[in-house]
Amino acid sequence: MPVPALEASIRPSLLRDRVHDRLRDAIVDGTLAPGEVVRDTELATWLGVSRTPVREALLRLGETGLVRAAPGRSTVVAEIDLGEVRAAHAVVASMHRLAVAEAVAHLTPADLTRMREANERFAHAIDERDTDAALTADDAFHAVAVDASGNRALATVLDQFSPVVRRLERRRFASHAGAESVALHDRLVAACEARDVDAAAEVAFRTWQNLAALIPDPDPDAEPGTDIPTTQQETP
Repeated sequence: MPVPALEASIRPSLLRDRVHDRLRDAIVDGTLAPGEVVRDTELATWLGVSRTPVREALLRLGETGLVRAAPGRSTVVAEIDLGEVRAAHAVVASMHRLAVAEAVAHLTPADLTRMREANERFAHAIDERDTDAALTADDAFHAVAVDASGNRALATVLDQFSPVVRRLERRRFASHAGAESVALHDRLVAACEARDVDAAAEVAFRTWQNLAALIPDPDPDAEPGTDIPTTQQETP
């Protein structure tokens, strides 16, 4: 879809990062669709900022693979590439396992409460078939361990590769298929509360492996974006 006409102003603080995050989210949620041409002037008007932070954001998004640009050609939102999704998913799953392993010893009762509350919101969103709310709650659930790990390098890697996975996940999301994820989240909280590092790490990895089984191998003869399956999938 075209860049929205309504202005979506951004506060000056951490402007560069906030512009990047807004554009990243717009690509992940489909506001900026695969194959759509994105112009820094239009994006700057939409966000109410100058062109400089928009250009910087587009460069970062290019490094992640969310936009494509070639010399002398327009910048476009990248098509979803199943090979890239599979590679990104392997990284994301491993990083979440590491995050939990490093976080278990540091999780407080308040952290565990936040995880339970996030999973309750996730379960409710599943029942209501609310994709946005489910993915937001799922992100909040997994973010507790990432934050508690204190591993900034790990968090940086997840920031880079998670959106690549979320783009496909959003397209294939099915609210009725999340019951197993809710149960796995409960098991993860229980393992963390018991300070069982190995069990917690493996449950965390399994929540993301459920998604891996539903990402088919890409068709080498297919055009980018045309081999995306329409079968429904589960959220980790």
